[in-house]
Amino acid sequence: MRVAVAGSSGLVGSALVPELRQAGHEVVRLVRRPPRAADEREWDPPAGRIDEGALDGVDAVVNLSGAGVGDRRWTHARKQVLLDSRIEPTEVLAGAVAERGIGVLVNASGVHFYGDGGDRVLDEAAPRGRGFLSDLCRDWEAATQRARDAGSRVVLARFGHVLAGGGLLGRLRPIFRLGLGGRLGRGDQYVPWIHRADHVAAIRFVLEHGSISGPVNLCAPHPVTNIELTRALSRALRRPAPWAVPRVALRVVVGELADEMLMSQRAVPKVLADNGFEFRYSKLEDALAELEASGVGSQT
Repeated sequence: MRVAVAGSSGLVGSALVPELRQAGHEVVRLVRRPPRAADEREWDPPAGRIDEGALDGVDAVVNLSGAGVGDRRWTHARKQVLLDSRIEPTEVLAGAVAERGIGVLVNASGVHFYGDGGDRVLDEAAPRGRGFLSDLCRDWEAATQRARDAGSRVVLARFGHVLAGGGLLGRLRPIFRLGLGGRLGRGDQYVPWIHRADHVAAIRFVLEHGSISGPVNLCAPHPVTNIELTRALSRALRRPAPWAVPRVALRVVVGELADEMLMSQRAVPKVLADNGFEFRYSKLEDALAELEASGVGSQT
């Protein structure tokens, strides 16, 4: 299979490309600058442009585009960046998939689609919730409509927190190493997580399984609460985590983003499980232990 990947330099994309190649697939990387390697093709989402021939012979497109949600405080301008960095590229790629008759589009989204679910188990049939990120995920997924209308198989890959050198752990590790780690709010909110190795394996799985379409939760089968995550990371790093950050203090530091950080999403990967996907790291302790043993922790 010849696969075009947008967002190939990010946390997920940088691991997905070698995963696909090792499995025997050919990969074309879509980049937003002049190509510097034989496998790169230039595209410009704001201009709606993809280089001539960039998608020739492509069987599937994987779209991982999107600015980091938790990278900085949410201002009005930052919210617009979060929207534009997702909606525009998705519309461009969905249109290209439709026009060229490409059979598959795997498009990133997030389990934030479900909003605050409390302690309810959230599989792919759960309804959309409320909040900025829920609305963003709705619009992000809706931007794939042209590909669906053209008959392409569209997978809406709803990401949990990907555990790797960056992302959630990249932000938490330095704090915990200083002995300043602790739970957020009451700590009873569920955190959907997945080891990066399982994450990229799951993307390859949905690419290769033609019966899978629509929403797919990409998260481990055992979501944990924030306090369970705090304790597990404390043990993995051998650092105490005695603190608690109340909601009011979190809002002072990160503003509106605090409300999203304290949302509970007990998301489970029902579609993956029903189709026989096997996780290498189904337990948080095993995932953290592997990341520390592999030296990922030293990268942050």
